[in-house]
This record gives sequence, C-alpha cells and structure tokens, in this order.
Amino acid sequence: MAEHIIAIDQGTTSTRAIIFDRSGSVVSTGQLEHEQIFPRAGWVEHDPAEIWLNTREVIGQALSKADLTRHDIAAVGITNQRETAVVWDRRTGKPVYNAIVWQDTRTQDIVDRLAADGGADRYKDRVGLPLATYFSGTKIVWILENVEGARERAEAGDLLFGTTDTWVLWNLTGGKKGGVHATDVTNASRTLLMDLRTLDWDDEILADFGIPRAMLPDIRSSSEVYGTANPRSLLREAPIAGILGDQQAATFGQAAFDQGEAKNTYGTGNFVIVNTGEDIVYSENGLLTTVGYKLGDGPAHYALEGSIAVTGSLVQWLRDNLGLISSAPEIETLATSVDDNGGAYFVPAFSGLFAPYWRPDARGTIVGLTRYVNKGHIARAAIESIAYQSRDVLEAVNADVDVPLTDLKVDGGASANDLLMQFQADILDVTVIRPVVAETTALGAAYAAGLAVGFWQNLDELRANWQEDRRWEPTIAPEERERLYADWKRAIEKSLGWVGGDVTTAPSS
Repeated sequence: MAEHIIAIDQGTTSTRAIIFDRSGSVVSTGQLEHEQIFPRAGWVEHDPAEIWLNTREVIGQALSKADLTRHDIAAVGITNQRETAVVWDRRTGKPVYNAIVWQDTRTQDIVDRLAADGGADRYKDRVGLPLATYFSGTKIVWILENVEGARERAEAGDLLFGTTDTWVLWNLTGGKKGGVHATDVTNASRTLLMDLRTLDWDDEILADFGIPRAMLPDIRSSSEVYGTANPRSLLREAPIAGILGDQQAATFGQAAFDQGEAKNTYGTGNFVIVNTGEDIVYSENGLLTTVGYKLGDGPAHYALEGSIAVTGSLVQWLRDNLGLISSAPEIETLATSVDDNGGAYFVPAFSGLFAPYWRPDARGTIVGLTRYVNKGHIARAAIESIAYQSRDVLEAVNADVDVPLTDLKVDGGASANDLLMQFQADILDVTVIRPVVAETTALGAAYAAGLAVGFWQNLDELRANWQEDRRWEPTIAPEERERLYADWKRAIEKSLGWVGGDVTTAPSS
C-alpha cells in the first residue's frame, strides 16, 4: 500500500510539492519561486505558464529527494493562492493574459461601477464578501474588457477561468486533452460569484458582472477524487483528491475542525480564520464570511476571516526593493540589534488596507522618524506591523463572535521568527502556540486528499497528529501594550487617503 501523500502548494511567491507520511510529518520538499511581475503601480501579475512548469519540476524534486515514485503516492492534494485569476483558451491551453494576483488593485473602477447600485455590500448576504479588488470576479471582468477578443472568445465557449488550483488541476489531469475543469467550495467562495447557501454560481451576479457561466469551473467538495494525473506526469494515475484554498488548508492542517477554533497564518499576507461550524455568520466588523471546508457529501463548514494583504511580502520588499537585508531570516537579526522601534511605525498598505478597514485609498507609510532611527528600528517596525495588523483583525473577531480569544495557533513562514511571535503574544495579551509541523497549508491539502481515499479514516486521527512545538506568553505591562497599540492606530490614520491614479490607470497600448 502507498504510504505517502503529496501536496502541491501553489503560493503567491513560490510553488512547492511536499510529501507527508501517515503521521503528518514532512518527508521531502521541492520548491521554486516564480517571478513577481509589476507592470505599473498597483498591478501584480504572475506567468501561469511559469507556474505550471515549476509545478512539474517541484513534484520531481520532492519525489527524487525522498527516493519515491508514483507507486508510493496514495493521493495528491492541491492548495493555492486563492483569488488570483487565470483565464486561458481551452483548445490551446494558453493563458490569454498573465494571472492577475489577489494583491492587484487595478479593478477599483470596476468595483466602483458595481457598487454604484447598492454599495460595497451589494452581494454580501449571498457571497459573504464586500465588493473589493481583492476577489477574483472583478479580475475576470478586467480581462474580458481589456484583452482584445477575450469577450467574444469567452461567449463562444472557448475561454476558461480558474484560480490557480483549477489551473494546476486542469493541466495535471491532461490539459487540452481532457483536463478536469473544477475547483472546490473554498476557492469558489473567494470569487464574489458563489452563493454560500447553494454552493453554486449565482446567475444574477454573473449577469451583473457580464461573465459567461461556461467559463467557470465545476464547484466540488474539498475532499473527493476529481481525476487522476495524466499518463505523461511523474504522478501518472495518482488520484487528485483534495483541494483547499491556502488559508482554509492551513486551518485544516492545524486540526481546527470545530466551531470556535482559530489560527493565524503568517505568509505573504496574514490570514486569521475562525471556524463557525455549519453556521453562516456575517461580520459587522470588517471580516469576511467564507467556506471553511466541505468533505465529500458532508455539510459545508463556514468561517470568518480577517485578510491582511502585506506581512511577509513586506520583508521580501525590504530585501528586494531596498536591499536592507539579503535574505528574509536576516530581518530578525537586524531587528534584535535595537531594543525597540525607536518611535517608528511602518504601515505596509501597498495594496490598500484589507480587514478590518477595507480602505483601497491607503498606501504604505512610515511615521515617527527622527535622526535617532536606524535600519534596525525600521526592521523592527516592519516586524511589529505584522503583529499590530493581526491585533486589528482579532479585535474584530472578538467583537463578532463574542468568544474572547485565549490562545492563538500560528503557522506559515514568519512563525519561525521568534521576535515576531513574542511581540504577537505581547500585543494581543494571549498565548501564541506554534505546532511542530509549521507547513500546515500543504498538510491541510494532504489531509483532505488522504481522507478522500481512506489513507486517513477520520478527523480524530488527524487531531492526534497535531503536536505543539513552542509557546509564547505575554510579558509586557498592560499600559505599555495599550500605548504601543494607540500609536499604531495613529499611524494607520496617516496612511489613509493617499491613492492617486495608480489603481485605475488604463493599460498602455
């Protein structure tokens, strides 16, 4: 019997393939970064062809490092950057435009146009989301309206849309030669186009957006066999059996299966998810209502989410754009060279502010600078901004669910930063807990796939796999905590109202 599951984690900055054993431990990993394309201010793109090429290569890396073949793989899971939109030709398999990334803000004029009749919450009772550039729906509209011939080809049934899970699944199962065009409920719930109750595309919203239904993938559960890897793949005939959007996958990998359980993922952005069980809970404090997971024929489980656009990508920006550090881990070393932030606060609103503010007019701001401030203080302010933004979201969570948070499970790359984790505990006044397996996003996708094929029998078996690695307790005085947070809120105010023409600039000819 095959003793491993492989998860494909198609993320914002890289694609990984991670092989897990029955205990949920990492056996091997393959990883490749892909290019971040910034055609102009506010625009963020990826090359889907590069992503698919990298996907094939990292699968080979992971199998090779573990000395395994397809015969050792019981199933394949997929997890992905969620709202990033890919549109391609079903006959050629070629994208008609680069993938428009979830951080991209070019569709603000489309958002404003749709919000003119009913406001930003026009569809919220059906889809759980406000109209915002973040979600996939307006990105599809932009491609149809701005890529020559795209609308005509879409209406003729020649174009397909998918988030990157769908793009990977379609190619992995054969592409233009019979590839499966499907997504799961968690990714579909991030498009602005799916009704949370029916778990189907909403025809009225599609008409308002002008999106042909034929473009859209079938909506399936998060844990079932969608198809098998095509005969030319290294994973030939392995069942692809699990799909979860990355943040839902991380929640699943943290074994937060039950109502009231929560996690915070520290990745390119930060994402707090609180499981609300089978109840659809609408936020009054700037959070998103989303699908958490659906296992086969079982009921959908829902969640509240606080999405923060820029956290780990701020460290990447300090490395790549400013040259302040040469590798991401150096940020902690630089930040610990000083005792505090020196009075400096960094609001990384590069794509506006997401939850709980939803202010597309915000832009990145550093305030409180004096001659005393050095690069160590800037590094520390960057790290602290991640924790402050997480507190903003968790304050909203507490207001919505009325169940005070007592501890916070954390995961993602930046959860390895001990300075950040301690400051997070300090500014929240709660215990922060990191699991042994920090790769919870890929693990969640592996769990979903494994459940579908009987590799794991039930959720209790998965709960038993979870193990604590380390915890951090709050150490600062209450008055100091509130002074620091009050200054952060003042810094937020300074970041608002900065946007000019960068959000709505039309493409050059």
